[in-house]
Amino acid sequence: MPAGVPWTTYLKMFTASLLAMFAGSQVVHRYYLPDLTIPEIPPKPGELKTELLGLKERQHNPQTSQQ
Repeated sequence: MPAGVPWTTYLKMFTASLLAMFAGSQVVHRYYLPDLTIPEIPPKPGELKTELLGLKERQHNPQTSQQ
């Protein structure tokens, strides 16, 4: 009995916590849209430009609500 609770309750809470963590990381991954491409030749110092691709797309394409 970890933490003074039955094993079934402990495993249910552990599973729920693990699934919530995975779901949260997936939401953040889809929101920020990271660039996962690996260049063949690494950039020289000072050439690397980092930007949030998802944020850039949202700023150029504003969504208007139709209410």
